[in-house]
Amino acid sequence: MTYSPYNLAGKVSLVTGGNRGIGLGMARAIAASNGSVAIWGRKADANREAVEELSKLGTGEVMSWEVDVADEQAVVDATNETVSKMGRIDSCFANAGVGFGAPNFVDMDTETWRKNMAVNLDGAFWTLRESVRHIVDRAKAGDPGGSVVGVASLAAIEGAGRNQAYAATKGGLISMLKGIAVEHARYGIRANAILPGWIATDMTGAAQGSDVFESKVISRVPARRWGTPDDFGGIAVYLASDASAYQSGTTLVVDGGYSIF
Repeated sequence: MTYSPYNLAGKVSLVTGGNRGIGLGMARAIAASNGSVAIWGRKADANREAVEELSKLGTGEVMSWEVDVADEQAVVDATNETVSKMGRIDSCFANAGVGFGAPNFVDMDTETWRKNMAVNLDGAFWTLRESVRHIVDRAKAGDPGGSVVGVASLAAIEGAGRNQAYAATKGGLISMLKGIAVEHARYGIRANAILPGWIATDMTGAAQGSDVFESKVISRVPARRWGTPDDFGGIAVYLASDASAYQSGTTLVVDGGYSIF
């Protein structure tokens, strides 16, 4: 018998922030594995470009919605529309995020704190809650099983000076997912966190152009390079697939070895 758990045909994955960066890298691999993909993003043009690209990669359907995850009602409505149009949600990747820091902790203002919380924690909470609600309802109707994933950060487990607000959101996300994993395992739901290291995305654009950062930080990455969005394709397919059926409540670090060196 052929072992083919990584074929995602018939499965629908929701990826927030899926029109660029890590989210797009994950969505590419899911689509190429014949999974259907629902992309949520705030920019309609970027959404359309992503749908056009992903639609050429596999046999699954690709659709997009213009959604600001910091708006609770928008998340509720988009979840209902996604299920209505695509039939179901099997996997949810709460990836949309922002990163606002400050010159130092004591000068970090409440607005900076709130901006991080609104997207990274509130938005992830609403996104995960609504997807879990759908999967629980489906399980009660006799069709159990699903995977929810939060894209956290090494900042959640390491000291992130001048970025305490961002780090707090990512630490909170990990705790949220562990709670989901324990409470909802009875419905076949597994919940895991991905912790990226230094990844070349729009969020790290300024650092990518810094000789000092390259020499003092990236040189310490054992892989000797920046990570790329496509480095998250394999782990996304794994977590969306039946291959990860017994993996839940874990934190999966993807950092080229940076955190252990």
